[in-house]
Amino acid sequence: MDLILEEKDAADWVYRGEGAANIVLTYTGSAPTFVGKVLRIRKAPENGTQSSNGILSFSNHERLLWKDFEELVQSPTKEIAAQKYVQHVITPLLGSKHVDAGIRVLVSTEFLEEIEINIKSHRPDWRIDAAKVDTLNKYALLISDHSLFPHGILKGNACISVEIKPKCGFLPFSKYIARQNAIKRSTTRFKMHQVLKFREKQIPNLSEYDPLDLFSGSKERILVALKALCNNPQNNFRVFLNNSLILGGFGGAVDNSTSTTAEALEDVLKYVIKEDDGLQTTSFLELLTETVYKSGVLDRLLDVQKLDNYDIEGAIHAYYNFISQPCSVCRELGEDKVSPISTLLHALPLNESLEIVKKFLIAATAKDCSLIFCFRRREDGGSDSSYDRVYLESTNQVFDYKVHFIDLDLKPLEKMEYYYKLDQKIVSAYTEALQNGQGTVNNHTVKM
Repeated sequence: MDLILEEKDAADWVYRGEGAANIVLTYTGSAPTFVGKVLRIRKAPENGTQSSNGILSFSNHERLLWKDFEELVQSPTKEIAAQKYVQHVITPLLGSKHVDAGIRVLVSTEFLEEIEINIKSHRPDWRIDAAKVDTLNKYALLISDHSLFPHGILKGNACISVEIKPKCGFLPFSKYIARQNAIKRSTTRFKMHQVLKFREKQIPNLSEYDPLDLFSGSKERILVALKALCNNPQNNFRVFLNNSLILGGFGGAVDNSTSTTAEALEDVLKYVIKEDDGLQTTSFLELLTETVYKSGVLDRLLDVQKLDNYDIEGAIHAYYNFISQPCSVCRELGEDKVSPISTLLHALPLNESLEIVKKFLIAATAKDCSLIFCFRRREDGGSDSSYDRVYLESTNQVFDYKVHFIDLDLKPLEKMEYYYKLDQKIVSAYTEALQNGQGTVNNHTVKM
């Protein structure tokens, strides 16, 4: 292990964004090893929980769950486990062309402490309140910056990229969904979750985005979905020009202070799209639509998401079977209200329960990951590029493009209970909004 980042290196790494578990930094220096790379560093909760120094401690049940992936189970650190999970579990499902597991690098405590200071002013307040940089961790993941082409900026050819968090692209079909939660079969999880987030003031307004449109395979519906995302990005849509954020927030759904306007997007797109003023965004969304349709990456993603064929309402029973504990869901319902179908689930052999839980957690990764689509003009219709190409008919331009999945995180087994409680909370909030006869929430129609 030769790569190590010290305190003196911290100034070259700037805040890019963050999720629940990690912060992503972009490199701005000149060292060839790091040019065109991003660094993913782990966070530690701001609740007094002590850092584990990045040491991974798989439970016995997790070791059993992932027993078919020996390198994953034997991972000594969380960063190595993250790599091995992507390499051995996710890549075969999504394809090596679109997945980058990254490499691990050593990071000193002083480097992380300096990063913590440098990025604080760029982080959303709610993210700061929830977690800080884990300064006791010893490793970070170094990953190619998929919002750029190699040397694209140096050649003067602008790179424009879009990061999309598609979310779940299908309506659950599980027979284990309770009768009172039947709304899940006709309304997307994303739409229902928007109501809960709005109620809890996590978002200022409700998005019109429908994941079913994006995953539909219809160009017309894909365009509708992308327009909705562009109009209300939240943490599901971000646009970068040469690695600089143009549209969308840094830190998630409630981060609106860093969001830029549609006018700003239109202004920067002139460097890429040869179109009359006022029409660049329209043409760019057409380009993105054509690429989503042509690439086929959402088809593969949907297949992985559909590994969850029991829904959390079924998988939670398999989870309690697997960990050999009394089912808290059944206990809360009471013996007289436990459905026969739940009883059947609890009669499953251990290996079947294991498979249900494992597939659910893999699907959870696919439901929560992001995609980056990166474009640059192919000048004079050149054909010597090794990248895929897409044609934008409205401007008669040809673009190189590449697509990568990111944020392919291993979901802890212990989160199963959290997933179940959140699911019930989401459905309850949405159902309550309907029952209260609100009709609309913040100008957004809420209906069956």
